[in-house]
Amino acid sequence: MASAATDLLIAKIVGILENEASSIAGVRDQVNEITQELESMKAFLEDAEGNTSHTKVEEAWVARVRDLTYDVEDIIDEFMYHIYEQKSRGGKTIKLQNITRTIQAIPERNQRYATGAGGRTSTSHHDVRKWVQKSESSLLIKEDELVGIESKKQLLMGWLMKEEQSQIVVSVVGMGGSGKTTLVAKTFTNEIVKRHFDCCAWITVSQTFVIEDLFKKLIKEFYKAKEGNVLADMNAMSCRELQEILINYLESKRYLLVLDDVWDITLWEQIRLSFPESLSGSRIMLTTRNEDIASCSFGAESHVYRIQPLQEKEAWDLFSKKAFSTYHNKSCPPELETLAWKLVKKCKGLPLAVVALAGLMSSKKSPDQWSIVYNNLNWHLSNNPLLEDVKSILLLSFNDLPYRLKHCFLYCSLFPEDYLINTTRLTRLWMAEGFVEHVKGVTPEEVADGYLTELIFRSMLQVVYANGAKRYCTMHDLMLELALSTSEKDKFCAAYDGRVSTEERRVRHLSIQTTEGEIKVCTGMAQLRAFLLFVRGTFSLSLLKTFSSSFKFLRVLDLDRVPIEKCPDELVYLFNLRYLNLSRTQLKELPESIGRLRNLQTLDLRETKIEALPRGIVKLLNLRHLNIFRHNGDPYILRVGEGMKTPLKISKLKKLQVVSGIESEGNFIKLVKEMTQLTSLSMTNVKGRDERDLCISLQEMKLLTGLGLYVKNEEEFIRVDALSSPPPQLQRLTLAGKLESVPRWFCSLYSLKYLHLRWTLLEEDLLPHIEALPNLDWLWLVNACALEKLCFSSGFVKLTHLELLNFPLLEEITIEQGVMPNLQFLRFDRCTELKTIPEGFEYLTQLETFYFDHASEEFYKSIEGGGVNHSKFRQRFPNMRM
Repeated sequence: MASAATDLLIAKIVGILENEASSIAGVRDQVNEITQELESMKAFLEDAEGNTSHTKVEEAWVARVRDLTYDVEDIIDEFMYHIYEQKSRGGKTIKLQNITRTIQAIPERNQRYATGAGGRTSTSHHDVRKWVQKSESSLLIKEDELVGIESKKQLLMGWLMKEEQSQIVVSVVGMGGSGKTTLVAKTFTNEIVKRHFDCCAWITVSQTFVIEDLFKKLIKEFYKAKEGNVLADMNAMSCRELQEILINYLESKRYLLVLDDVWDITLWEQIRLSFPESLSGSRIMLTTRNEDIASCSFGAESHVYRIQPLQEKEAWDLFSKKAFSTYHNKSCPPELETLAWKLVKKCKGLPLAVVALAGLMSSKKSPDQWSIVYNNLNWHLSNNPLLEDVKSILLLSFNDLPYRLKHCFLYCSLFPEDYLINTTRLTRLWMAEGFVEHVKGVTPEEVADGYLTELIFRSMLQVVYANGAKRYCTMHDLMLELALSTSEKDKFCAAYDGRVSTEERRVRHLSIQTTEGEIKVCTGMAQLRAFLLFVRGTFSLSLLKTFSSSFKFLRVLDLDRVPIEKCPDELVYLFNLRYLNLSRTQLKELPESIGRLRNLQTLDLRETKIEALPRGIVKLLNLRHLNIFRHNGDPYILRVGEGMKTPLKISKLKKLQVVSGIESEGNFIKLVKEMTQLTSLSMTNVKGRDERDLCISLQEMKLLTGLGLYVKNEEEFIRVDALSSPPPQLQRLTLAGKLESVPRWFCSLYSLKYLHLRWTLLEEDLLPHIEALPNLDWLWLVNACALEKLCFSSGFVKLTHLELLNFPLLEEITIEQGVMPNLQFLRFDRCTELKTIPEGFEYLTQLETFYFDHASEEFYKSIEGGGVNHSKFRQRFPNMRM
């Protein structure tokens, strides 16, 4: 963590050298000197952070370096603050000299006490042996000790024993502790599977592996099954010789190989030639935490099984087996049931966590003892030997992250437990904090999205809901506990929930998740760079009024949903502010002086009562994201929301990337064409008479990936036929208002992933115009067509989500075989004339969720007992309640 902080400081110092501060006598040399020292510290700390064990002296030394980087950041920010305020700067030069001396003293102290964290590898041999043994012990677990595994095992067995004679690769992917290894072990050891193959081998790869050692173990594993003796002189063989032994031995055999715990796809590149494609029905299975690896093209037919958490009842059964084995009837006593369920739910279906917690609680007999564990789970996760396996397995994933992603991951601990984090909000927070590195030719937004994707693919974050334009993610409760304990130890992030004090905390990023009682500002909070407030109850403005004096270096202020009616006067003095979220507050206006926040990158005013932005907004020269859309919350009416009136000179803000909810007034439509840098734009109060100017402007916006156009009333038309060709990178399109016909350019939206049409009231069939779009993933139609029949006759190859809402005339839907082959979610709502489920419903083989509401009486009868569609509907959704 400290090395990442150092790297961010280096970028900041370079920025100082590029601005007016560099001309101040005596500063340039000192700043250069600090930069060189920090470069050396960064290199050392990157090595140190990879170590899994430190001496107490080393831990103290690394902690001191981390604290020093924070001191340097404070000095640099204070220096810039005084430049901003045009005050005397002499005292800051002295502080820079002090910082230089302190930095230089640290390696001298390190040498004096003979510490040296940089010489060891990232994982000790002891740790490697431990996890290999842990993995292989899964082969010995009895099936009666497991729950929820049978159907999963049968699916894997089916893939392994397919009649297909060419090689097949089966990947099982999921977060650490999700039961991947146990599931594969029970499949691997099944007698039917064993008899199906000539020889089998299981090896655990882990994060650190030596390819020669893996080859030796593979030879031993394969040979022991059929020939007993292993070649005695393998230790003297080269890698190539070992490969030749494997190739010769396996060439005519049907083999099964399991590669457990794969962290790096380069492993496959190193071993693939050792496993010949002999058309004998051989199979390779691997387990991994990384979706990228599981989804890799292995040059063979492949299957991916994404392991899901245990169902709540399955988790309870597993917990009960372990926790209450010595109790009467081996069941939970009534006085412990409430707390037991709380602990089970905390595990979120993670088998490793369920088993470990059950083992810990099996020795606790009283409700008080159970309460202590539940209320201090964070402490037990870090300090209780019985939970060491849980912590260690989760830490493996964290330690494998690149250092910048460690910052991004730990930052998620600022959000409350089970909170649905808007991914756009999250990436903009990362940008504001400076976590996102500069990559030539790539926007910071794209880099941040890459970070998010990486964390999701590594199973560190889970996507829980996506609707095309928006994605949400969450963090597993135990991952959150781990992130909090790591963050607090490094003084990086802290979450105040009323159980611990904020007194004298020297922390960089703070979230407050309760407003019960008064929250005091203390001296330890003066270094805050981020403040997020999650309101639960009443709230006082007194804390916000301390910003100018106590939080003057703040980069992030997030007050989403905080019930304030007036913007604090002191807010405009936060010169360092990059991110300001005032969405869903009760604000009615912004002060004219908002223009003082010259460093602001993101301004979020969604769903406030503000109707117009002040002229000072045009002074925000670094603004990149402006969200001012005001939703009304009703998905069934035309006016889904309104925008805000904005000064025309906003078109001069050349760093602006995203504008959401701007009201089209006067000449604004003509000025939009100057904003060619925009990647996302939504406008309200669009009028049909603006067609020519609107289309000319859109034609110039080559970078646009998101577009939303909204009219104000049901009589107004959206006219966009004058657009000769749409923006080539357009991925999200929303049109809310009447269309005279389907725009002729719809069929050329080759990049489009999300299409939302609302109240377009088309009298022609929309589907033939969009069925061939190669990337369309999400189709949301609200009163979009005035038709009685819809026929999905071809195409929609990537569509996963389809919603049809408020189709008052629609009586019949037909789906031809082969259409929408990947559809997972289907929703009908307020289609009151629809009599039955779609003809061809049975062809939707990937469908997971079917939701319907406000349907006709005939519709319900057709799928109830005795109805014409009952059997095929129940076959797909046997547990759905009517």
